[in-house]
Amino acid sequence: MRFRTRTFISAWKALITNKARSALTILGIVIGIMSIIIVMAVGQGGQDLILSEIESLGSNTLRVAPGRESQGPSDVNQFYLDSIGQKEMDAILNESRVPHVVDVMPFVVVPGSVSYQGETMYPQMYGTNHVFEEHMDGTPNFGIFFDEDMVKTRDRVAVIGSDVEEELFGDESGLNKKIKIGDQKLRVIGVFGDKGQSLFMNFDKSVIVPHTTAMQYITGQQHFNEIIVRAESDEHVEQVRRDIQLTLREMHDIEDPEDDDFQVNSQEDLMQMIGTITGVLKAILVSVAAISLLVGGVGIMNIMLVSVTERTREIGLRKAVGARQKDILRQFLIEAVMLTAAGGAIGIAIGTGITFLVSVGLSQGLNLNWQFSFPWGAAALGLFVSATIGLIFGYFPARAAAKKHPIEALRFE
Repeated sequence: MRFRTRTFISAWKALITNKARSALTILGIVIGIMSIIIVMAVGQGGQDLILSEIESLGSNTLRVAPGRESQGPSDVNQFYLDSIGQKEMDAILNESRVPHVVDVMPFVVVPGSVSYQGETMYPQMYGTNHVFEEHMDGTPNFGIFFDEDMVKTRDRVAVIGSDVEEELFGDESGLNKKIKIGDQKLRVIGVFGDKGQSLFMNFDKSVIVPHTTAMQYITGQQHFNEIIVRAESDEHVEQVRRDIQLTLREMHDIEDPEDDDFQVNSQEDLMQMIGTITGVLKAILVSVAAISLLVGGVGIMNIMLVSVTERTREIGLRKAVGARQKDILRQFLIEAVMLTAAGGAIGIAIGTGITFLVSVGLSQGLNLNWQFSFPWGAAALGLFVSATIGLIFGYFPARAAAKKHPIEALRFE
């Protein structure tokens, strides 16, 4: 035990004797581990944010969208952008066709700009109905949200975000003023406060209009980009999904489900999809970051080989006083593991610090509900990988040192 302790001490002294070389040796490990920590932590934070926003819609919601899910790159007929329209929404609301539906919320993407007296900006613009106010917590801080009657009568009204109001009207209130979208003038009846990002929409930079108004006067389209359907309870979600599928297949004369020109996804489906996508992206990025670990391992092996050559006389002297091959092997392996473990610890510390700053910046700068969480799994993986690299890439230099003949080593100049 005492000899092993002396071996650790000797390895430590050998490393601190050449501080600059040791620091440069572990640089590749530091960069690799730091990259892995940042990728996994930021990726997990982004995934948690998206999933929390999806969950905020409620587990009893379904998304109905045009187009079937792609079956592969060659599936060129996957998009039927006009397959979900007003008649489909009315059928979903028909209790005899689809029981247990509480309400539906259509979405129409409105492209283009919004302007007022020479000021122009390009916000996120959507057409929807009165359900948006309750379902998306979309009650304006100032003014009102459009009601069901305004949707039915295609009123030219709009609710805008705080950033839109500031950009177009400066210090003045935007209420009751008329903005221009395309060639249509719409009266501002409500203004959101600083609500920030919610799901895939930034309230502060948004313009919301009745979907009937958007389709009739602005886009000219007769279909929805998607419909959010709310079931009575979680227990009815699957039944509502099946009823919607049967209804739409009947309306579109579809007999084979493989020919569906629509998608009906539950919150669980969306969460699994997001989890799969982010998981693949993280795996790809971690693989790229791992290349620097491999480069760092090669660097450690090269430096250790140089160290073996420089310390040939030391090795011969240690063998002359009784050190065995396994003692020399152990010392050089310990040095390699110490270097990589130190690089792993430093990489974890720096990566965690950068991740924390990124989380704070995204939370405050973009007003996102981005939560920082220490990536324990990534940290454990980093330490394990760095130690393993030390053992693997340190073995050959250590073996070369252990095999040196003591007489030849002592004669080395």
